[in-house]
Amino acid sequence: MKLFPHGHATHPQWRMAAGLVLAQLRALMALPEYASAPTLGLLYITDHYAGQAREILDHLSAELPEVIDWAGTVGIGVAANNAEYFDEPALSVMLCELPGDQYRVFSGVAPLSSNLGFEPHTALVHADAQTPDLAELIPELAEGTETGYLFGGIAASRTQTVQFAVGGNGNVRGQGAASGVFSGGLSGVAFGAGVPLVSRITQGCRPVAPERLVTEADGNVLLKLDDKPALDVLLGDLNISMDQPREALAVVRRTLVGLSNPGEESVGRTGNFGADVVVRHIIGLDPGRRGVAVAEKVHLGQRAAFCQRNAEAARADLVRICAEIREELEPEELPQTTAAELAASYEDAAPHPARRIAGAVYVSCTGRGGPHFGAPSAELQAVRRALGDVPLVGFFAGGEIARHHVYGYTGVLTVFTNTA
Repeated sequence: MKLFPHGHATHPQWRMAAGLVLAQLRALMALPEYASAPTLGLLYITDHYAGQAREILDHLSAELPEVIDWAGTVGIGVAANNAEYFDEPALSVMLCELPGDQYRVFSGVAPLSSNLGFEPHTALVHADAQTPDLAELIPELAEGTETGYLFGGIAASRTQTVQFAVGGNGNVRGQGAASGVFSGGLSGVAFGAGVPLVSRITQGCRPVAPERLVTEADGNVLLKLDDKPALDVLLGDLNISMDQPREALAVVRRTLVGLSNPGEESVGRTGNFGADVVVRHIIGLDPGRRGVAVAEKVHLGQRAAFCQRNAEAARADLVRICAEIREELEPEELPQTTAAELAASYEDAAPHPARRIAGAVYVSCTGRGGPHFGAPSAELQAVRRALGDVPLVGFFAGGEIARHHVYGYTGVLTVFTNTA
């Protein structure tokens, strides 16, 4: 599998940005180490371009007729190799050269279940937050894959929420006049077992107190933790008092709750939550019942830990997942010339097939990115330093999808690999 061509640009006029991206793509497609006949395009735009989504897709499709399938969505920001674009008009594109019988584009009008004869191994998923029963649809879609593993995110936009889903004949079968641009529901790309992928999730929150057993709950209200009133536990863990309500509420607003089921990993090696923990906001306090309301239905027997976002821990955990991917993919022995290229400094690094990574998709939370990591593009620069200079595309989402969960304040990094 050759390296995937990729391009990204910002400009007030989408045609200018598209022109810059097309120039980058064509230049890479002319290089021998890059794919010259890609068929699947992954397209992410910021919400500044949401109103022109159909024009952008039509333009790219016309300029790249060899790319017959497209998928993507809109984000508050978009990600690229070593760069992120927040609160500015931008697009990021990656072209994938994959066996035609090993992937399928799907959408609400052409669901994955309609692809008879195709066995999905995993899937890249884009979702609309306004979709009814979204929390149930994600696990249902995961169950329809061989691995039960999804990756992707929920579209984030201050204007229109759009998704791209185009099949081989210019339209996904059944989508009618939608022309590949949708609002609502789920869409994405399902991959067969012949497309090897490696995916990791990094959490952006660190527990500030021990986890405790949920011993009483009512819907989304935690009533008792370890048989103690949940509100009393919260106040004690945060060392605050309702005698000083203004100061106490300021601390509570910065605090979230990490929930995990029995037998699941709760805390990882960097002190962050493990991949099985879902982090949710505290949405209210119930002084009468001494309860704490969270943005998730809570079940008896779950474990809960109060947590806060932590930039240092998030950076360390991001580096960890990149290192794990590299260790899994890079061979133990390399020719001296290849090893020298892979060991090049950050400034001199270049994509190399020996990394066994053809391309990567990174979906991060709108609450992360440079603002959380301390400088513009700092999050994507951390990925490049740790993973190497590989083709990358992605977006900043209103919720991140990994396995059968919807997460918050996380990053989901998935790489297309060549393990042959």
